Amino acid sequence: MRRSDRELKDPGSIREFLDKEKIMRVGFADEGEVFIVPVNYGYLCEDEKYTFIFHGAKAGRKYQLAKGNPMVGFEIDGRYETMKADAACDFSAHFQSVIGTGRLTLVEEDTEKEKLLCRLMKQVTDSSEWSFDNKMLKATAVFKLDVEKLICKVK
Repeated sequence: MRRSDRELKDPGSIREFLDKEKIMRVGFADEGEVFIVPVNYGYLCEDEKYTFIFHGAKAGRKYQLAKGNPMVGFEIDGRYETMKADAACDFSAHFQSVIGTGRLTLVEEDTEKEKLLCRLMKQVTDSSEWSFDNKMLKATAVFKLDVEKLICKVK
């Protein structure tokens, strides 16, 4: 990171930010193109090791790319506030962001899928008490993104 003075390293502050946000963007490499998709997410953090969870259909570009090339980039941003100025080039902004890379795996086992989907729903709804029927579990792809590198920036 060019501006190391803006890097946020406090684990509690990073988790506080991640707890409040709802959308992450996942970037896939696709034969010379970049494919970026916004997704709702949940996350787990054990011993400062982050795992993000998101879901989708068992079809389509996101699913196929996850199966073919599991290395991805991701980004979450929020707390944006414009800092006004008199000159156009002097405008700036307050913000916070998390950017990183990791490896995707597709979760196949229904019990684990249900646990991870409940974590995702907690992020989105503040409730973790959900049940999922077998038909829905079979039709849903659950993605685990095991983070290899994560940087949090704040201004």
